[in-house]
Amino acid sequence: MELRRLGSTGIGVSPLGLGTVKLGRNQQVKYPSAFELPADEEVRGLLDLARELGINLLDTAPAYGSSQERLGRLLGERRREWVIVSKVGEVFENGASRFDFSFDHTVATVEQSLSTLKTDYLDCVLIHSDGNDLRILENEGALDALRELKRRGL
Repeated sequence: MELRRLGSTGIGVSPLGLGTVKLGRNQQVKYPSAFELPADEEVRGLLDLARELGINLLDTAPAYGSSQERLGRLLGERRREWVIVSKVGEVFENGASRFDFSFDHTVATVEQSLSTLKTDYLDCVLIHSDGNDLRILENEGALDALRELKRRGL
């Protein structure tokens, strides 16, 4: 699969990515039927198959339950083979989502994701919107926090 440049970053990214919500969360998801989370061995096989097919993009988020923890444990030395996209803003706790787009929460979320994913950088961080994008961008601290985190090389 031919890689494409991710914006002006110079990062080569596959046009298809692997979403990881189903690796870590099976509550309050918008799927027609219930499902069990896959075992680590199944996730390893999925990651191997994705790489064999040329996919190098992993989409994850703290709101995806244990997805980031599992990826951190399973990627290990292979982390550099992947473009990891995470998110800030949505928190999933006790079976429900809540949103926090403050500067401090955004910084804490990225720092926690780095720790959980066992990496020292994220390739891309998105804001997990609550549907009110302009309010988030104009009145909350998430965008300023992301700029600061980028300046710090995280």
